[in-house]
Amino acid sequence: MSGVKPHIKLAETKTPDGGTMSLIEHDGSFVISLDGAEIMHSRASTSEELLGELGVEGLNTDTASRVLIGGLGLGFTLKTALEFGGPKTTVEVAELLPEITEWNRTYMHKLNGSLLENLRVVIREENVIRLIRKANPKTYDSIMLDVDNGPVALVVKNNYSLYSYTGLRAIREALKRKGRVVFWSASPEPKFVPRLRSVGFNVTAVPAKVHERAKRAAYMLYVGDRIA
Repeated sequence: MSGVKPHIKLAETKTPDGGTMSLIEHDGSFVISLDGAEIMHSRASTSEELLGELGVEGLNTDTASRVLIGGLGLGFTLKTALEFGGPKTTVEVAELLPEITEWNRTYMHKLNGSLLENLRVVIREENVIRLIRKANPKTYDSIMLDVDNGPVALVVKNNYSLYSYTGLRAIREALKRKGRVVFWSASPEPKFVPRLRSVGFNVTAVPAKVHERAKRAAYMLYVGDRIA
């Protein structure tokens, strides 16, 4: 047992609804947990990276683009959005908890935290739902959302409003003509597809693995392309 490496709690904070969010390091990996349940792991980032890649897919890299990521997490979606978005793409990240941003800048600087120093990155310490609702029409070329567990919104009940008809209409309004939204979901949610279509999106469901070597996809990414 002497060879077992310990789990080290690096930091902790409270969520707006009273939950306890912790940052834990184990054998060079980072985990963010909520009330003791793991919700993010740096060695299980494949779906988050795919979210960023799909979000900027199809952008014209020769012209200026503006994209929004809902949730910083461990920074993997930001990483691929910057990588595939091109040098003229501005990436806004809405992260409600300033502690998450600070953890990335300090404890996880060598993971993806250094990306926050990129001049193309803008951090907005705000609820992404409110940010989208107050955005001017046709603001964003793309919106990538890794909020809660997806359309089921099991972690924070208020997050459900993002996936409601009202929330989806607000997202469509904030997107430019032929803009794209991508939702991360912890599981397939077939009823979400017709809801997206009903507010004016062409929809594609893309299976996503937990990690690159996984044999099967565990998550689902819902890609909605705005119908002009």
